[in-house]
Amino acid sequence: MDHTFLLEIGLEEMPAHAVTPSIKQLVDRTKKYLKEARMDYSEIIPFSTPRRLTIKINGLADKQPDIDESVKGPAKKIALDAEGNWSKAAIGFSKGQGMTTDDITFKEVKGTEYVFVQKHIPGKPVAEILSGMKDIITSMNFSTMMKWNVYHLEYIRPIRWIVALLDDEIVPMQILDVKSNRISRGHRFLGKNVTINNADDYEADLKKEYVIVDAKKRKSLIESQIDDIAKNNNWTINIDAGLLEEVNNLVEWPTAFFGSFDEKYLELPSEVLITSMRDNQRFFYVKDANDSKILPYFVSVRNGNSDYLENVSTGNEKVLTARLEDAMFFYHEDQKNDIQFYVDKLKKVSFHDKISTMFEKMQRVNVISNCIGKKVGLSDTELKDLSRAADIYKFDLVTGMVGEFSELQGIMGEKYALINGENQTVATAIREHYMPISANGELPESKVGSVLALADKFDSILTFFAAGMIPSGSNDPYALRRQANGIVRIVENKQWNLPLKAMMNQFVELENDKQVAPQLDQNKEISDIVNFIKDRIVKVLKSDKLSHDIIEAAANGLNNNIKFIFDSASVLNENKNKDDFKDSMEALNRVLRISEKASFKDDELAVDSNLFENDSEKDLFDKVNETIDGYFALDARDAYQKLTELPALINSYFDQTMVMAKNEKIKNNHLKQLTIVSNMIKWFGDLNELIIK
Repeated sequence: MDHTFLLEIGLEEMPAHAVTPSIKQLVDRTKKYLKEARMDYSEIIPFSTPRRLTIKINGLADKQPDIDESVKGPAKKIALDAEGNWSKAAIGFSKGQGMTTDDITFKEVKGTEYVFVQKHIPGKPVAEILSGMKDIITSMNFSTMMKWNVYHLEYIRPIRWIVALLDDEIVPMQILDVKSNRISRGHRFLGKNVTINNADDYEADLKKEYVIVDAKKRKSLIESQIDDIAKNNNWTINIDAGLLEEVNNLVEWPTAFFGSFDEKYLELPSEVLITSMRDNQRFFYVKDANDSKILPYFVSVRNGNSDYLENVSTGNEKVLTARLEDAMFFYHEDQKNDIQFYVDKLKKVSFHDKISTMFEKMQRVNVISNCIGKKVGLSDTELKDLSRAADIYKFDLVTGMVGEFSELQGIMGEKYALINGENQTVATAIREHYMPISANGELPESKVGSVLALADKFDSILTFFAAGMIPSGSNDPYALRRQANGIVRIVENKQWNLPLKAMMNQFVELENDKQVAPQLDQNKEISDIVNFIKDRIVKVLKSDKLSHDIIEAAANGLNNNIKFIFDSASVLNENKNKDDFKDSMEALNRVLRISEKASFKDDELAVDSNLFENDSEKDLFDKVNETIDGYFALDARDAYQKLTELPALINSYFDQTMVMAKNEKIKNNHLKQLTIVSNMIKWFGDLNELIIK
């Protein structure tokens, strides 16, 4: 007989952002628990609201499957003493298996007799297994944890009730002073307590008390209600997925409604209006039928029914108006001063007390961005715009608007720059330098904005590393991993050649020349920064679904040019299934392995052709000399092509040459030649990482 189990954890209202990951965690932990408990089931259905995390498990078996197993013990000669009596080893073994020596049999395994016992372990009933779900509840982790009353348990919010039903029977469990039963709670204001007679009745019973427990159904209802409002008023309402998710996790019985605000606030930039509505009040903004301009209306979702909805709308209008009035005040006040006024204020604003002021950071970024701009081929006009943007790009941080609405940093910089007569290129770069603002966030589109974004991120990483504030484990308070990820994604997107180590050394040298460097040794951590950024390259490549060995081969080469590493991985992936790939890689890897036995400095790698003993040495020598000219300036595709011209000569070389010759001079000459080839290979990638089938 199949059974249904219902588990509802009733809580004080959870933060909206925590609801979805919490119910997912509960489902994942339950799946793992049931698998380890050998408990068969058909599906787990999740339900969630701000006040409850619920799962319903369908198709549960009556009990665990029985286990019949043959357990092997010590050898017979150990199990019996000289008189044929059971030894301590045999007695201990049988006792450890919950049996006696009477249950022992002997079986021959590979010519030797061993002790065996036959065990039958009956499966536990499903109710007994499910009672252990208490440990699932108490072991959950959350981004926000709290204690309550005198209890030591930390949880996202205080647990107020637990419903645990196997079909129509209560599964006993207790957490702190809360015992499981069949009584749930309806909507905080519209509903009342509800008795769940059977696990299958849960969703319907809660709906009678104004709780839609299925998050997907609740979200669909919200979308439908907003769509109806839009159609009835001939509006366009673009439903932001993130906001919809948040709103959905704030309500149990959603009712959408709309309100309005004074048209005078439409003077504000649309980003200010949207931030005030979407980010601060969780309102959906409204546009005209053509989706071209914002209208003085908003749509919100109430956690309740339609009673007194006009009062609710009026209350929300008052709250939004106060917010917009603040924004209007700051918008006008900010324009009373020019950009230089705000730039000068940055001289007293700390970037970090161990590093510099924000003004000094801008000076460094100007130097770095000019260096990058020239490297990627910006025109003189673009370099001029880049320099101007770098001189002022943080000015909006000390404006009243950004002080009140921090989400608008960069955005208001662009708006105010245009108002103050800056050109569009400069203004756009100011906005784009923050991008990407998340791991997969939008990238800057303009070349000038991309360079400024790179320069800002390079400076942050260089200075924080130099100050000893290096991310470790999950600790990354200054979001340096995100900054490094941004560097990788921007460079890969723009297909720019930027050798990391050489570029960062140049940044520091130029800063010292311009006397804008911080009082820190920025050179000491550059090698670690290269590896730090390479780790981000690996993360991005993994998201491209490339195999682990190809990613490691590309990332662990000597080349630290971001574009080259991406291209190297791509080339290896394209060629891995070709007929000659295996033989070529094996020949090149043989060079890598043997060259590990040598340790020459770069100025010691002159190969003496007078010491050659066969033609294969000369052939490889000539080919390498021909290939190496300009090799280290090639792109990955051409470098790979050059490398694949070597394996036939390498194989011939190994066939005819005793590399580890008795004559020390000849042996070293061989190793020097192979080291040169090895350096060429490592420049492309560490091919030893490849799994060659």
